[in-house]
Amino acid sequence: METSSVRVLVVDDFEPFRRFICSTLGKRLELQIVGEACDGLEAVRKAAELHPDLIVLDIGLPSLNGIEAARRIRKVSPESKILFMSLESSADVVQEALALGSLGYVVKAHAGSELLEAVKAVLEGRQFLSSGLSNYHFAATSDSKTLHRLCRNEAPPSPPLAKTPITRSHEVEFYSDDAAFVRK
Repeated sequence: METSSVRVLVVDDFEPFRRFICSTLGKRLELQIVGEACDGLEAVRKAAELHPDLIVLDIGLPSLNGIEAARRIRKVSPESKILFMSLESSADVVQEALALGSLGYVVKAHAGSELLEAVKAVLEGRQFLSSGLSNYHFAATSDSKTLHRLCRNEAPPSPPLAKTPITRSHEVEFYSDDAAFVRK
């Protein structure tokens, strides 16, 4: 990753968070932001036009969700690596994202501390899962029922993913405003 420029497309509908991502990635000289998109259709169009090495892709996007956008991006720019970044930490959504061939998934609440590490792992061909997701067990194949539900924005089913016990914890942080959140 240190020897050549890595072309990056950043896709997020919340402009301040998109700026945060670009700013964080800008700390690494080898990462070159070649484009930004604010919805899923624009992401597909820019991926086809730019053929970036890496796409940092939100899931909750207008016009076309990130899961469906990634599916289309795979057809127009198959060599692009995808790193999902989302507020969503549901195991079903993470499973579907990984089933599309993505190696990375970062929960936005941990982006400040995990984004650069995740980018490095994905570019090296290693899987990266945000902290808190490592207790889940993810299969390598897609489930068509999960995809259908995600595309229709339905709630995930409640059965457990694995027979091993899952320990869950929830961390809450409060910020005085959006700028404080983005700086964090």
